[in-house]
Amino acid sequence: MVENGGQRLPRPPRRIPAGAPPLTQLDTSTPRVPQQPPPRPPWKFGRFLAGFIVVLVVLAVGASAGWWYRAQSLRINTVDVLESVGHGVVRVLATTCEGTGEASGVLLEDNLVLTATSAIKQPLAIVIVTPDNKIRRANLLGNSSDGVAVLHVIGQLDDTPVPLAAADPDPKAELAQIGYTSAGNQRIQPVGTTEQPRALSEVMNAAKLGGPVVDKAGQVVGLVVGDTVPASTIIGVGKLRGYVAPKSTGITPEDGTCQRSRGPQGAVVPELQVASTPLAMQVQKLLGNYLTLENRQNFKALQALYSQQLKKSLTETRDHNSHQTSYFFGAKLTQILPNGSGADVRLAFNVLFAPTAKGAENLTCRRLDNVYHLVRQAGVLVINDTDAIPPAQACDS
Repeated sequence: MVENGGQRLPRPPRRIPAGAPPLTQLDTSTPRVPQQPPPRPPWKFGRFLAGFIVVLVVLAVGASAGWWYRAQSLRINTVDVLESVGHGVVRVLATTCEGTGEASGVLLEDNLVLTATSAIKQPLAIVIVTPDNKIRRANLLGNSSDGVAVLHVIGQLDDTPVPLAAADPDPKAELAQIGYTSAGNQRIQPVGTTEQPRALSEVMNAAKLGGPVVDKAGQVVGLVVGDTVPASTIIGVGKLRGYVAPKSTGITPEDGTCQRSRGPQGAVVPELQVASTPLAMQVQKLLGNYLTLENRQNFKALQALYSQQLKKSLTETRDHNSHQTSYFFGAKLTQILPNGSGADVRLAFNVLFAPTAKGAENLTCRRLDNVYHLVRQAGVLVINDTDAIPPAQACDS
């Protein structure tokens, strides 16, 4: 009970269960950490997918590398190829009834040469000229219907023949064509692949017809033929093998029967083997024009290159009768000696002619060495006379 507003009596303390620790005692034991469940093993499909991706990457890299190495193996180094087989690619020159008289050709085994029929239609005389300027006579064995001519070289050549490929080239393999310019310089040009060929008109001239198409190993895989550059095409190695086989097929013999033939019609520029003086340049031009007009059989125009004295003996008719089948090539100016207002000039050259020509003596090609006596007439250098330096030799001697 409370008296007069006094405080109530305190409540008795709360009972503590027996054995309980004192309220003032702190717990210093290590707290228990809840144990984490063990990690789940990785998803099996994920592992498979990752491995599969790795395999794909490896295959892709391998395929890519394989493609690169294959592409490299099909590329052609034209410099190396020309160096290895250029010696077996020759010029073909002829005096013919209908052909152009000029082409490229390739030397094969057994002294055979393949070239373009268009250059040697009805030939009266044929020679081949090697890159080191050796000259050899050749006979025409026959022509194929697709424009390939097969020649047989007379006499031995030291040059190694160019091999025919055993099979057609890989469609993706790079190829090149070897031939000559009209000036007689050997050239090699890439022609693309069988699958993606380059237009022949981009790399050809008429003198390159008959030249071989080769692969990176320098093997003949084709021959460029045609009556003209725009009409040119490549004859594959499969047909070429048949044309040169011991029992060749598809080759038809042909002989020239005309009385008047001609060789190539390009301009002749004699090689200057003396100092290039103003006089030498005039002489080179005069004798170059002389040989060019002789090859073109323009005997009327030739009269303008002769002095009044020479015209009396070397008439247009006589010139015509003396050069109905001749073709001049390989001219070299070896000596020029001033003589008053003129000069005495030594010119060496080769002449190809029919075996039936006057004075042929069973030959078809000779190397001549002449001295031309030049004078000035109305201030212009002309031919006044000529002397031959004996003896004349066969071209292939």
